Amino acid sequence: MSRIKIDEPSRYLFTAKITTRITDLNYGGHVGNDRIFAFMHDARVQFLKSLGYESELNIEGLGNIQTDAAISYKAEIFAHEDILIKVGLTDLNKYGGDFIYKFTKSDGKLAAIGKTGIVFFDYQKRKIANMPESFINKLE
Repeated sequence: MSRIKIDEPSRYLFTAKITTRITDLNYGGHVGNDRIFAFMHDARVQFLKSLGYESELNIEGLGNIQTDAAISYKAEIFAHEDILIKVGLTDLNKYGGDFIYKFTKSDGKLAAIGKTGIVFFDYQKRKIANMPESFINKLE
């Protein structure tokens, strides 16, 4: 039983597709937890690209920085499986919010739910920045 509860968004905004590789497996014969975090990162970048951003370091002149991360595992994922990762956002505030990732296997089985807390960051000033209004508008 999972000890972490990740609340899902009311709607998901994007779906990424990942095909797992043999190199994604750990000694248990299934996809390792480090790879799940990497898949979350890839899905986030795909989502941002769908909004017209070419880099996490330039979202309306700001970057973003991860403040925390969590995964709740539901089923094993194996090599050469197609995984759909739905991406949504929750708990938006003036600086950022939580990206939520819902991993579904090709048979429809829920494999994992993950979360990364993200804030906008001005890398030149080395400080947290307000979420750009134009980014918020693209989410609606």
